[in-house]
Amino acid sequence: MNLINKIFSFSKKKDNKISSFESLKQKKSIKKLFSSIKNYSENSEIRYVGGCIRKILNNESVDDIDFAVNLKPKECINVLAKNNIKFYETGIDHGTITAIIENEKFEITSLRKDIKTDGRHAEVVFSKDWYEDASRRDFTINSIYSDLEGNLFDPFQGKNDIQNGKIQFIGDAEKRIREDYLRILRYVRFFINYSKQSHDEKIKIIIKKNIKGILNISSDRLLDEFKKIIKSSGFTRLFEDPFCLEIISLIFPQFKNLKIFKKLNNFTKSKIGEVDYLILISLMLIDDTDNVDYFLFKYNLSKKDKKRILFLKESFNKINKDTFSEKNLWKIFYTNGKQCLFDLIYFEIFRSKLVNKKLIDLLAFFNDKEIPIFPIKATHLIKNYNLSEGKMIGIKLKKIEEKWINNDFKISENEISQLLKN
Repeated sequence: MNLINKIFSFSKKKDNKISSFESLKQKKSIKKLFSSIKNYSENSEIRYVGGCIRKILNNESVDDIDFAVNLKPKECINVLAKNNIKFYETGIDHGTITAIIENEKFEITSLRKDIKTDGRHAEVVFSKDWYEDASRRDFTINSIYSDLEGNLFDPFQGKNDIQNGKIQFIGDAEKRIREDYLRILRYVRFFINYSKQSHDEKIKIIIKKNIKGILNISSDRLLDEFKKIIKSSGFTRLFEDPFCLEIISLIFPQFKNLKIFKKLNNFTKSKIGEVDYLILISLMLIDDTDNVDYFLFKYNLSKKDKKRILFLKESFNKINKDTFSEKNLWKIFYTNGKQCLFDLIYFEIFRSKLVNKKLIDLLAFFNDKEIPIFPIKATHLIKNYNLSEGKMIGIKLKKIEEKWINNDFKISENEISQLLKN
């Protein structure tokens, strides 16, 4: 891996993923979980479910592993406690418990059926019927279960749909959507990642008819789902599919700059999966309107993430021929930190119509640099210039620091002396 590739992999986690039932089976944590549930009673059973099976069948690497059990939540808690497995109640009302084994987290959910839905969440009762549990899921490709050995329980032929690239709701599509309107956004995610076929015209009509139901969904759930779209391998395909793009534009009207992803150069196209999702969101948001302010008002981002987006917005409004000079970037590096510096350079690289080698070289240049440390302390001024402690010391230090920054992080005693006289 060359230096530039290392730079672009800066924020990526080490890939420790697995991609087969056999490799899953070899994990001690998995073995312990299966044996613990199996030994609880004569009929107790645990199976893989959902995304991990979908990914294995599609030859993808697996990161999150979810399970379904034919035990009620309290029974599941008893099993985990009895076997000294740490856990916490993720969503006990809906039967979900998170087990922790060897620092790995596994979501375990009791079989259930919906008795009432309102477009956001469901009231459930717990079941022991695997088919009943599968029937309440969204898409056929997510309704596949497997035992430890990889034997499938696939009541809606989800494996065939994965192989054929068909995104199909279970049962009545409109009913599935009205149970939880987030499924509209999930449809987009699965379509751009798995579909080998055109959109079913009936599905398009149903989705457009129910799109306003998205207003019922919390902003947190919407943003979490969109993050999954951004981080998925099919993200760039979104901009090649008019219908999916239209749906995203309707759900997220603040993303007024989606067209930028249609104009990526070959370099940025190849690196889009390696940059922080927040940079990609910033590219969609930031222009000379109030898109950013409204987005940050509506969606609950962390203080750190808000700070990063606002920094890019502020920088965007001030971009000029000197913005990406080495001198100015050093100032940003010192004042705002390495993360903001890299965000700004990435942001501009992706905005450039042509491959900007200068900016790419700057990424490499700053990658192993350390933030300069301001060498002058209040004690130095008190000892060497007979100054008294107090508010004035802080003001003087600020002036000296500004001079130090503008002078390439160098300053002489003579320069300090002159500043103190003024």
